[in-house]
Amino acid sequence: MILADNITKRFENHTALDKVTMKIERGCIYGLVGTNGSGKSTLLSILAGVKKRDGGEILWQEKDIRENAKEYSSVVGYVPQENPLMADLTPYDNLFLWFRGTKKEFENRLADPDISMLGIQSYLKKPVSKLSGGMKKRVSIAIAFLNRPALLILDEPSAALDLPCKMDIAGALQRYKESGGTIVLTTHDEIELDLCDSLYVLKDGILCPIEKTLRGNELLKHLQ
Repeated sequence: MILADNITKRFENHTALDKVTMKIERGCIYGLVGTNGSGKSTLLSILAGVKKRDGGEILWQEKDIRENAKEYSSVVGYVPQENPLMADLTPYDNLFLWFRGTKKEFENRLADPDISMLGIQSYLKKPVSKLSGGMKKRVSIAIAFLNRPALLILDEPSAALDLPCKMDIAGALQRYKESGGTIVLTTHDEIELDLCDSLYVLKDGILCPIEKTLRGNELLKHLQ
């Protein structure tokens, strides 16, 4: 589906990504782990086509995504760590801003299981500024799901959320995968780690595959 080949990113004298290579296949969930500042968010933003890379290429449909950026952006749903919502608008309005279709199609889409199971219907008309962090995260993920992208790129989707919210998000991600979707996410949450088909650690700018069943101290050894 997508091949990231020898991706390099530098910030002044620091190499955040050092010839990172990753093959992303359809219908799989890929997990990235690493310490704070290890470059995970940078890699995800590059994979999403949001941030420029200094070297390497990202191939989709055998072309670099720079050559077909508009088409590529239509198949990617991206949720960054920071809240991307417009605070003065409602979740309903935020969602509709991103939807590609008619108002009637949008209303029907909100009732689809992958959106409805996120549990956002009860506060769709409240201002985003009045919502909790968990509510905002659910809406952000709903936006990523909205246009049925082939690839979801999620930066710590359930960080700092309560257990019920984590479980709802995990259920939505599992359902998305079962429908043929592909996910790349950064996480240290065991609920999300258990969803992953492949697991990678990013350390000192280098990405390495690790055993997907590693947990606790065994996983910690790869991060230190």
